[in-house]
Amino acid sequence: MIPTSFPDRQTIARLTAGMLLEVDAVHFRPEEPFTLSSGLPSPAYIDCRKLISFPRVRSALMDFLAVTVMRDAGFEAFDGVAGGETAGIPFAAFMSERLALPMSYVRKKPKGYGRGARIEGVMTEGQRILLVEDLTTDGGSKLSFVDAIRETGAACAHTAVVFSWGIYPEMSKTLGDHGVTLHSLCTWHDVLAVAKEREAFGPDALSGVEDFLADPRAWQAARK
Repeated sequence: MIPTSFPDRQTIARLTAGMLLEVDAVHFRPEEPFTLSSGLPSPAYIDCRKLISFPRVRSALMDFLAVTVMRDAGFEAFDGVAGGETAGIPFAAFMSERLALPMSYVRKKPKGYGRGARIEGVMTEGQRILLVEDLTTDGGSKLSFVDAIRETGAACAHTAVVFSWGIYPEMSKTLGDHGVTLHSLCTWHDVLAVAKEREAFGPDALSGVEDFLADPRAWQAARK
């Protein structure tokens, strides 16, 4: 069903942050930092894949993401939805239902047999494709998926995620230089604000994450 209710952005951000905390998708551990895929340390980690196991939460979030995309990009802006392998696939499926659009997905690399395809499903020249993922850190991982979509002759100028780290200033430039606009529901700043209100973590953990968000690059450089 296509959503028709349009909460304001601040309400969406706070509710999204609250749901991420409720399902224990958020982890704060400044005393023993996590290692990101980039190899850099972080006192905070989020596991958006957990959301697929909570039907009420995922339904609300997909409604929020659908209305955010329609409000920001347009109601008739897309001809299809594509998910990035692997985390983006279920969210693309949920979004394709919400937006009443065909769905496909993009492999990280060509399949090593058969057609050697990166695109699974139907994607045709001239289609306007919305790339859906669970989250983005600095935007860089989206570019390969966008390029694979464009190689089919389809257009991809928008990507939608549940969660954006929202702390690296280069993210907007990385995506913008590639002709891509990001749509997201909340950031670490939203999650930290709600976590403080709910006292979801101890004061040392909250303070440690707050220090990280104030200057993430310096925090990471000091702990490499």
